[in-house]
Amino acid sequence: MGIPRSSQAGTGEPGFKVVVRQDFSEATFLLEIEHPLMANAAHPGQFVIVIPDEHGERIPLTIADFDRDKGTVTLVIQAVGKTSKEMQRTCRVGSVLFSVTGPMGVPSHITDAKKIICVGGGLGVAPVFPQARAHKENGAYVIGIVGFRSKELVFWDDKFEKYCDEFIVCTDDGSRGIKGLVTKGIEAAAKKHADIDELIAIGPPIMMKACAETTRSLGIKTMVSLNPIMVDGTGMCGGCRVKVDGSIKFACVDGPDFDGHTVDFEDLMNRLQRFKEDEKVALDNWTESCRRLNQSPHEPPQPDNFSPRAEA
Repeated sequence: MGIPRSSQAGTGEPGFKVVVRQDFSEATFLLEIEHPLMANAAHPGQFVIVIPDEHGERIPLTIADFDRDKGTVTLVIQAVGKTSKEMQRTCRVGSVLFSVTGPMGVPSHITDAKKIICVGGGLGVAPVFPQARAHKENGAYVIGIVGFRSKELVFWDDKFEKYCDEFIVCTDDGSRGIKGLVTKGIEAAAKKHADIDELIAIGPPIMMKACAETTRSLGIKTMVSLNPIMVDGTGMCGGCRVKVDGSIKFACVDGPDFDGHTVDFEDLMNRLQRFKEDEKVALDNWTESCRRLNQSPHEPPQPDNFSPRAEA
């Protein structure tokens, strides 16, 4: 499903065309990609493996949204490493991604929960949205909780408000909503609702761990989406192994969703540090290459790109 097709791009060149680009902050941006087959097959919780150009590396990105009628899939990306920063600089409307393979991973199980909390932290806000929408469409009472460092970084609040019966924003500095971590939002929701059936949390491992510890004492079933190092996305490389309930699982084929109360988060966070030095070297080398070519490592978005308006 990820084999490049020139008919997808509409340019005569193989690849998948970017039809919308939107920047939420200096580091976070959205790409909506024309991919009818993927849009038709995608489900909440799944991910794709993207190769930006013919000589690029493979990177896993969670599907943040999909539109079967338009034939598009949406990715929300944080520019932190070499490839993501390169994509931030080069991906514009009309450009193409060399390969987008998927959907991969086991789709999230949309339960018959009557009341559910969907929690997203930072970039995790994007992939938790399809789950909130799916549960709402399945008849659940949905409480959305999102966490950001400050109000300037908040995005997709309008999308969540459309599908959430209650919507709580938490910010580290208190510039919007509840001051503090998303766990404060969870505690507030649990105090108000004694009949919460399930909680879904997606975000940095430390955040998901805190959510799981908060719900453990409350007796609320908690699902998390894990983000270990991943290469092929098919279970062959073994890079994405995680410890769950004392057993080894592979996030790409057994997940990425797991019971948060059984995940060994310490092992996950330690493994995520394994290639930090290599990642820094790759980023430094790329930045230096840009400097030698007299290019900026990232093209600062135009002012309009920081508004809710999208480039399309």
